[in-house]
Amino acid sequence: MHNIVNLILQGKGGIGKSFIATLIAQYAIHKEPEQVVTGYDTDQENTTFAQYQGLYVEHIPVMTPDREINSKKFDVLIEKLLTGTGIAIVDNGANTFAPLLAYLQENDVINLLQENGKKVFIHTIVGGGDVMSDTANGFNSIANCTDASIVLWLNEHFGEMVTSEGKHFTETKVFHTHRDRIAGVVNLKMRKSTTFGDDIRRMTSRRFTIKDVMDSEEFSIMEKQRMTTFARETYAELDKIDWRWK
Repeated sequence: MHNIVNLILQGKGGIGKSFIATLIAQYAIHKEPEQVVTGYDTDQENTTFAQYQGLYVEHIPVMTPDREINSKKFDVLIEKLLTGTGIAIVDNGANTFAPLLAYLQENDVINLLQENGKKVFIHTIVGGGDVMSDTANGFNSIANCTDASIVLWLNEHFGEMVTSEGKHFTETKVFHTHRDRIAGVVNLKMRKSTTFGDDIRRMTSRRFTIKDVMDSEEFSIMEKQRMTTFARETYAELDKIDWRWK
């Protein structure tokens, strides 16, 4: 199996980066249970990913006590990615998006990782509704600054994935400009808030993985069934990506 590095990047906060980081980690564990799956959380404000006890996640602070970005601290993260084995997932906070993107470009990190046998995927999120413009700009910045394969997550939680001109995001110029860079598109469909939505909120608020939900007496049979359906559908979309697992 190739070593795989997954970087979750998006400049807008509250768009679902940590949730997606947990889904990638759970998918990797499900798909390759014998592989080492390690998470890293660089978010200084909300260390959500690091709070999941069911996943192995290390918090790597990249800010000084004065709340300024210390680029040297990114070195620690990259060295861990270079020397680690198996599958790595890095959740990056909105407050460190621009500095990390600049660091990746300045230090030619993607090529360095690839030259050391790592397959690199950058996961980014474009949300629907009012956040589409900002998140599309984040996607565009990432595609322009790196040559890594991109996994694009479309999050319908914020509204339909449709522009003011009535075009679906996948029909927009920015999508087609970078189409060849996109390794896969994962749709986080808007689901009924009183069932699926409520179950997912309860799961994430408790920092539960889907396995934790299955093992918990706090969730009913039907709630577990809905989470099983959600996992199956999400994993099916991730299965379409060429991860180059061997």
